[in-house]
Amino acid sequence: MSTEIERPLQFIRDKAAEFAKAKGDRVYLEQFRKSKKAMLMTAAELQGVKSLGAQEVYAYSHAEYIEVLEGLRVAVEREEYLALQIKAAQLRIDLFRTEQATQRAERKSYGA
Repeated sequence: MSTEIERPLQFIRDKAAEFAKAKGDRVYLEQFRKSKKAMLMTAAELQGVKSLGAQEVYAYSHAEYIEVLEGLRVAVEREEYLALQIKAAQLRIDLFRTEQATQRAERKSYGA
C-alpha cells in the first residue's frame, strides 16, 4: 500500500481511541451536569430554600455547576477537533481513491 494512503489510515487508527475517549468524556459530563444540578438543588433545600425555582437558580448559578459546564465545553471542543481531523484524513483517502480511479480510466482510454 502506498504511503500516500497509509498515512491517513494510520492517523485514523491512532486517533480512534482518543476520539472515543473525548466522546465518552462529553457524554459523561452531559449526564453528570444533571446530577450536579440535582445535588445543588438538594443543598439549597437543606439551606432552607423552599421553592423549586429558587433551588434551580441556586444550582445554575453555583460555581460547581459552572465548573461542570466549563469541563463540558472543553470536552466538546476536544471531540469536535478530533472528529474534524479524522474527517480530513477520510477526505484525503477519498481524494486518493478518486485520483487512482482517474488514472486507471486514463490508462484504459490510452490502451495502456
